Amino acid sequence: MDLPKIHSITKKILVALLGGFLLLFVLFHASANLLILRHDEGAWYSAFCHFMGTNWIVKVFEIVLLGFILLHVLFTLWLVLTNRLARPVRYRQPQRSKTHSTSKLMALSGILIFVCLIMHFTDFYFVKVGWVKGEYMVKTEKLQDPETMSLLQMAQQWGMTPEELVDELEQESAMYTEENGDAAETKAYIDGLRSKLSVVKIMQRASQEGIITQNGQWIRHLTYDERQTLRQALPESDPEPDFYYMARAKFKNLYLVVMYLLFFALLLVHMLHAFPSAFQTLGLSNYKYAPAIEVIGKIYAWLVTLMFTATVVLVYLGV
Repeated sequence: MDLPKIHSITKKILVALLGGFLLLFVLFHASANLLILRHDEGAWYSAFCHFMGTNWIVKVFEIVLLGFILLHVLFTLWLVLTNRLARPVRYRQPQRSKTHSTSKLMALSGILIFVCLIMHFTDFYFVKVGWVKGEYMVKTEKLQDPETMSLLQMAQQWGMTPEELVDELEQESAMYTEENGDAAETKAYIDGLRSKLSVVKIMQRASQEGIITQNGQWIRHLTYDERQTLRQALPESDPEPDFYYMARAKFKNLYLVVMYLLFFALLLVHMLHAFPSAFQTLGLSNYKYAPAIEVIGKIYAWLVTLMFTATVVLVYLGV
């Protein structure tokens, strides 16, 4: 099997640089997750997700991040494969080196982490890009367009439901057309009101089920079908994923909690070796600084892992 010729040390440097970037990202991600623990109906976390989902710089960064993750995995597997191909016959005796025990699990833990990330992306990122259905939220003010509000006000004044009002207006319009001929403007107006009935139904459900939160600013727990309905009736409404409630709902599931904790354990094992290894590969470690880097790496790995774990466990416990 012929692989492209890139020097082994070059591949190691690329793996270290990509890994260093990802180490910084997991700290950022773990810090953001702590916002889920705030009892503010998701105000801070939703604002964070809104910014991350609408800022074009962040959108470019997300693509770069996914690319870096994929490249990190590919270069690591490439490095392992080329090393094995370079020595097809293994040692007769086990090698007695001072290699850190976690380094021997890097390839395996990396593959398992990559599989877990795909599952995580399915739960969240793929929902945002529309590949997977989820729950959604929309700003209340975006549903309060003139036609919808006019329909609600007239129905209230006439003591009818919005559906009854539109039917009544349609019948009167038909009678007017028979007597006076063309009534295109009236028909267009009634058709516009009828198109808003689906929006009214969503608003009524939100009011009845109490899913209007943050002082009436957001309507939450919208289904995928309701999201599609709003996008057709009110293209400017732009419903977005409700990641706060999706996360809290998932972390109430014991099976998923256990899966995430196993994922965090794999991440811990991976980071314990990745941190000092990156410094060593990039030539930033020596006999004088190596012990300090090792300690800082352990603190960093445990801190990130505990931050991730705290969010999942505390939500499961109802905090």
